[in-house]
Amino acid sequence: MRVALVHDYLVQYGGAERVLEVLAEMFPAAPIYTLIYDPSQLYGAFSDKKIRTSFLQNLPFAKTNHRIFPIFMPLAVEDLDLTAYDLVISSSNSYTKGVITRPDAIHICYCHTPMRYAWDDYHRHFQEFNYVAGIKHILPFAMNYIRLWDKISADRVDYYLANSQNVANRINKYYRMPAQVLYPPVNTEVEFDSNSKGDYYLMLGRFLPYKHYDIVVEAFVQNGKELHLVGSGPDEENLRNIARGKDNIKFLGRLSDEEAQREFRDCRAFIFASEDDFGIVPVEAMAAGKPVIAYGRGGALETVEEGKTGIFFDEQNTDSVIKAVNKFETMSFDANYIHNYAQKFSKDTFKHNFYKFLEKYDIM
Repeated sequence: MRVALVHDYLVQYGGAERVLEVLAEMFPAAPIYTLIYDPSQLYGAFSDKKIRTSFLQNLPFAKTNHRIFPIFMPLAVEDLDLTAYDLVISSSNSYTKGVITRPDAIHICYCHTPMRYAWDDYHRHFQEFNYVAGIKHILPFAMNYIRLWDKISADRVDYYLANSQNVANRINKYYRMPAQVLYPPVNTEVEFDSNSKGDYYLMLGRFLPYKHYDIVVEAFVQNGKELHLVGSGPDEENLRNIARGKDNIKFLGRLSDEEAQREFRDCRAFIFASEDDFGIVPVEAMAAGKPVIAYGRGGALETVEEGKTGIFFDEQNTDSVIKAVNKFETMSFDANYIHNYAQKFSKDTFKHNFYKFLEKYDIM
C-alpha cells in the first residue's frame, strides 16, 4: 500500500508539526505534501524527508505571510496530485483535508481543528492579525467562498481522527461528520526529578496574541513573582513593553529541547492562558512532574486534572491569573502522580492507538 502524508504548511515548528513528525516515523517511506515549505523555520525537522509543495511555494511572500493568500489555498490543495497513493493521511487545521484522492483510495484526516478563522474564530482572527488595509477589506468576501469550499471538501474525508473531544465536537458541528478522538503524541520521556522544587513560574511557546501571554505578564508585574518566558513570536515586543523594568520577568528566547526540559524540571508550575484545541506543552510540563495553572476552556479540560495535576482559572484576565497563582501556592501536588498521569499522552500510546484504528477498519 502506497501512503502519502499531507500537511497544511511547513513554515513553523509547533504542535501540529510534532504530530506530523510521529506520523512520518510510522510511515517512513511516505512523502510529505504541503502547500508551503520553509526549512529555515523548522530547526532541522523533516530534513530527511521527501517534501513536495504546491504552486504557492513560488509566490512572493508566501513563506513569510501565507495568510494573505486564502483565496488560492483551495486551488493549491486540489492541485496536489495524489493519484499514486492508496492511503492518504492529512494532518490538517485548515485546507489539506480537502485534497482530492482516487475513488478507491482511503483518506484519513487527523484534524487539529476545523478551519478556525472560517468558523468559530473568524472575528478574533481578523482583529488580531495585521493584514494590510486593502486585503483586510477583501477577505470577508473571500471567506464566504472559503466556508462553502471548506464544508463541501470536508465530505472528501473517509475517516476523521480528532486531537481532542473538544475538536471532535466542532467537527460534528461544522461538518456534520463523526470523529474518533486520538490524543496527539507528546514527548513524555523527559528529565524528571520528583524532588525538584523551583521558585519560578514558566510559560513556553509562540508569542501570539490569542495565546494571552499578556495577561500573565501583567499579573507577574503586579505580584512580583518570578516568571520565565521561553520562545518568541509576533507579540514579543508588546510583552517586553509590559514587563519593562521588572527584573522578576525573564525572556529566555528559543531554547534547545534539552534546555527547555531543564526549565520544565526546575520550575514551580507551568502557566497556560490559551484556549487551545488540545495543548501539547502543558502535557510536557506534567511529564516533568510539574502542575499546570490553566485557563479552564478547550483542550486543557481534557489534559489537566484539577486538584491533582493542576488548577484552572475562569477568565482570561490579569485578576483571574493572580487569584489562581495565590490559590496554587496554598496547595500541594504529587510530582510522581503528575509524571505518571502524563504517560497516557505518550508517543507510544499514540502510535498504538493509530495502528489499532487502522486494524479496526482493515485499512492496512
